[in-house]
Amino acid sequence: MHRITIEYGQPADAEAFWDHYTTVHIPLARGLPGLRRFYVSRPRGLGGQAPYLVAELWFDDADAMKSAMNSQEMAETSADAQSFEVASMVMFTGAVEEVDIG
Repeated sequence: MHRITIEYGQPADAEAFWDHYTTVHIPLARGLPGLRRFYVSRPRGLGGQAPYLVAELWFDDADAMKSAMNSQEMAETSADAQSFEVASMVMFTGAVEEVDIG
């Protein structure tokens, strides 16, 4: 699996951000080709400042993720994200490997 992770800093207006994110942005992201899983979380910092929101978009492999990143749907989703009034936005990708805890 490969994943795109986006960390959003504190929004200028948290209520307006969340409303837009859930009613506009999530539906756009759901349309990404090859998207297998989509998670969001609002973490709490443990001794430090956590992002306001973390989104994870999961794909079967690097090729599927690359195709999604080059798609018209991603262009539309990214354009919407540029309208967010947040303190910061960090996006990164990577392979996901399961660790045996047995």
